[in-house]
Formats: sequence, C-alpha cells, structure tokens
Amino acid sequence: MASAAHNGAQTGLGASLSRFRSARFEGRGGSVARFLPVGLYGWLRALLVLALVIQLARLIWTIVTPISPLGDWQARTANVMSAPSRAALFASFDGFDRAAATGDASAAVTSLDLTLYGLRMNEASGGGSAIIAGSDGVQRSYSVGEEVASGVKLVEVLFDHVVLERGGSRESLFIDQSVPAETVGDTAAAPVSGAPQLPVAQAGPLTSDAITAGIGFAPRSENGRVSGFAVTPKADGAVFAQAGFKPGDIVVEINGRKVSSAQDGAALAGQLRPGARISLLVERGTETLPIALIIPEP
Repeated sequence: MASAAHNGAQTGLGASLSRFRSARFEGRGGSVARFLPVGLYGWLRALLVLALVIQLARLIWTIVTPISPLGDWQARTANVMSAPSRAALFASFDGFDRAAATGDASAAVTSLDLTLYGLRMNEASGGGSAIIAGSDGVQRSYSVGEEVASGVKLVEVLFDHVVLERGGSRESLFIDQSVPAETVGDTAAAPVSGAPQLPVAQAGPLTSDAITAGIGFAPRSENGRVSGFAVTPKADGAVFAQAGFKPGDIVVEINGRKVSSAQDGAALAGQLRPGARISLLVERGTETLPIALIIPEP
C-alpha cells in the first residue's frame, strides 16, 4: 500500500511538471506571435517601417558627420593668364580669317585680255563664280573649275580678284577699279588733272529712242543658257548714267520675271515706249539692286 501510494504521488508530480512546462512554452510562444505581422499587408507594412527607420538613421548620420559625402573636397582655382600672355594670344588669332582670304594674291597679274566685272564667293564650299569678259567684250559667268579660255581655268574666287591657271602656273585677275568714284558736292569744282571724267547725265527725261541709242544689252551665257543681259554704255554714256546703270551691271529680271532666253531682250525692247514703267533687277558685283526705267508721255 505504501509503495502504491508512493508511486501515485510520483505520477501526479510528474504530470504536474509536464503541465507546467507545456503552459510555460505556450506562454512564450504567444508573446512572440503578438509582434509578428499577419498576412501579406502586414509584412509590407513592416518592410516600409524598416526602410523608414534606415533612411532616418542615414539622415541623422549625414547631419552629425563632420565630413561631406564626397570627403574633404576642395574647388579648383581658375588658371588666369597674365595680361602679356593674353595679348600675345589674341595677336596671333584672326577672327575674320583675313590671312586665308588673301589666298594666292601673290600670283603674277595675268597678261590675258580679260576683264573681271563681278564675283561671288562661296566660303562654305570653297567655290564661287565670276563674271569675266574676253577680248570680244561679251560677259559670261564662270564657276570654279570651268575653262575661261583655251588652256585657262578658273581655280579660285577671292574677295577682290580671281586666280586663273594657265600652263601649270597661277595668275591673278583683279576687278578693274581704275574708274574714280562720283564726286558728291560742288560739281563745278576743278577736275583732277589727268583723271578720267565720268559721263555727264543728259538733261531732260529719258525717251525710248535715247535708251535704244545710249544703252546696249548683250546676252550673258551661263552653263549654255542666257541668264541675263550685260548693259554697256553707247555714245557719250550720258543716257547710260542717267538711267542709273554702272559698268558691269547685269540685268537678271525684267518686271519680276527672270531672264531665261535671248527673246527676253526683244521683249524688253518692245516695252520701251512712251508712258512705260519698267522694273529691272540688276546684279552689281556681289549685290542685287532694283532700277526703274520710267519713260514719260510725250
């Protein structure tokens, strides 16, 4: 009996210890489970909170750290050239490229019977064109690379002359600037001794007969077709000057229509009648300007 009672007591004590341990473990597990997120949204919320805490810690670290994120960075000082060095630099620099514009100006002046009336430079492509007349006086437009005469080729167009190539050597042809500029002011002043005089414009209005007798219109051929009319003075040149023309002018438009054939010259001649108002567009060197021929009624 005593041993049975003893065994029963031990069995009850063991059961009590087992229940105590089970209850203690379940209590610990329940306390931890209360802090774990539940579900997908719970885990997302936990991750956002964790990221916020990390960023807050980084912000605090940036504020309290005495060194910037780039370390001990110092700005570089500007290297300013001295005044003599700057003067030497700008003295060697030509912003207008005038040295290149001189081109082959040192070439000998050509002895050919050619006259240069106008030119067009094309600095972007290095090409250009020039209006050159031969011994016959007929003006034609030539592009760089074209043959001006037999064995003579136009190789370069510059701001005041062109360069021709003949027999392997280069020669310069300049614009004729021997004609003096018009005198503005007192026309009764004594002329300069030996200087050629400009034609004096005739008094009175222009007439169709005076224009026909005093101005010549010669077709200008360009690439095998007529592209304008070269105007030349006749007689004493008075009518030519009174109409507003200058030597070397090329008529390229008549009443707003471009000159494209020799028949345009005949059409212009047919319009020279009393009461006519003819609008012309003229090429003068590198410029284009309008000229109006007004023939009054008799």
